Amino acid sequence: MTNPVTRDRRHFEDLAMGEIIDLGQTKVTREMITTFAREFDPLPFHLDEAAAKASLLGGLASSGWQTGALSLRMLVDSFLNKIASAGGLGFTNLKWKNPVMVGDTIGGTVTIAELRRSATHPQWGIVTLDFDIRNQKGKPVLTMRLANMVETRGTEAEA
Repeated sequence: MTNPVTRDRRHFEDLAMGEIIDLGQTKVTREMITTFAREFDPLPFHLDEAAAKASLLGGLASSGWQTGALSLRMLVDSFLNKIASAGGLGFTNLKWKNPVMVGDTIGGTVTIAELRRSATHPQWGIVTLDFDIRNQKGKPVLTMRLANMVETRGTEAEA
């Protein structure tokens, strides 16, 4: 049976290994950093300019988790809202390569690294995405591998 919510979206069979998705860009402001930090990661180098300058980071920096959340938002806007996504299965190899500082613009790509049909639930495919997030200077700020479940059009064993 076709899901009416995802009927017009790309399904597992429409995705291709090696496909590169442009995530667009997001400018990271002081307010974004401190608002996120107050609620989720209240370390001094995310909240206090003087403490941040004295830290290893040398200035007010985004939480790595905020960088991840912003990356996920860009993924949703550019890709997941256009496919028959059923949700994430987890991530591996998360690395924060360089800090994201006030005024940085981050963006990047995800590449479809793996496609496989679920062995136990053939109505689902699993797409594995490799993230490459960089700042405006081209320096890497985040890499990770994310697995996401995607509806198939049928249960035939195609992949």
